[in-house]
Amino acid sequence: MHDHISATAIVRPFLDDLDRRILDQMQSDSSLTNQDLAARVHASPPTCLRRVKRLYEQGIIEKQVAILAPEKVGPSLTAIVEVTLDVQAAERLDAFEQKMALEPAVMQCYRVSPGPDFLLVVQVQDMPAYHALVHRAFTATANVRNVRTFFSVHRSKFETRVTL
Repeated sequence: MHDHISATAIVRPFLDDLDRRILDQMQSDSSLTNQDLAARVHASPPTCLRRVKRLYEQGIIEKQVAILAPEKVGPSLTAIVEVTLDVQAAERLDAFEQKMALEPAVMQCYRVSPGPDFLLVVQVQDMPAYHALVHRAFTATANVRNVRTFFSVHRSKFETRVTL
């Protein structure tokens, strides 16, 4: 038996210890100045700046954002939605993903297997807003056969940190 690597295998950039320390600090607080970040990771400011720039260029750092507490900015309803498409051809799966990418209420979209075709995490203001989303995004014209929704009654954990 020969080991073989798929032609579609993802090549991950090499991350050394300094890169990992930078990423760890930035995941905790991305608002740090370069000076403060450099001090925390024990590197010179120019080195730290070069590393952060490279991490962006390689796509390891996608973007910096502020994470809001949905319940503090107004009424909030979180739903986890299972979606099964009628036709699972690759172009139909891609079309659904593209439609979900344009939908502001969809916070996360995962193509999954086995089971439904997609799992979505949706954040809407209230039940009427959820019904509007269903009407807009999950109709037969969107190639949707089945939708099963779970409404969150309590969020016990929410994390954005990627384990390094």
